Amino acid sequence: MSANKLRLGPLPRQEVTKLTFACPVSLKVDLDRYAALHAQAYGEAVDAATLIPHMLEAFMARDRGFRKTSANGAPVALTKPASHP
Repeated sequence: MSANKLRLGPLPRQEVTKLTFACPVSLKVDLDRYAALHAQAYGEAVDAATLIPHMLEAFMARDRGFRKTSANGAPVALTKPASHP
């Protein structure tokens, strides 16, 4: 696969904070596969944990609803699940 076919380009160096999350095994397999393709495309070994923040950042940058609320300074509304009697 060539570099121009991956949405995620070369990774920038950034200050980071640690975050832990759980995901389905199938997603972890796909993330590991993506990491291998990314390493092949850009010539730098990278693991899934390194890619995840960049993928989330790219996703949020393309989310129109999120950008719209972020642009006008309004807080993102968190909805509570409906309570069941």
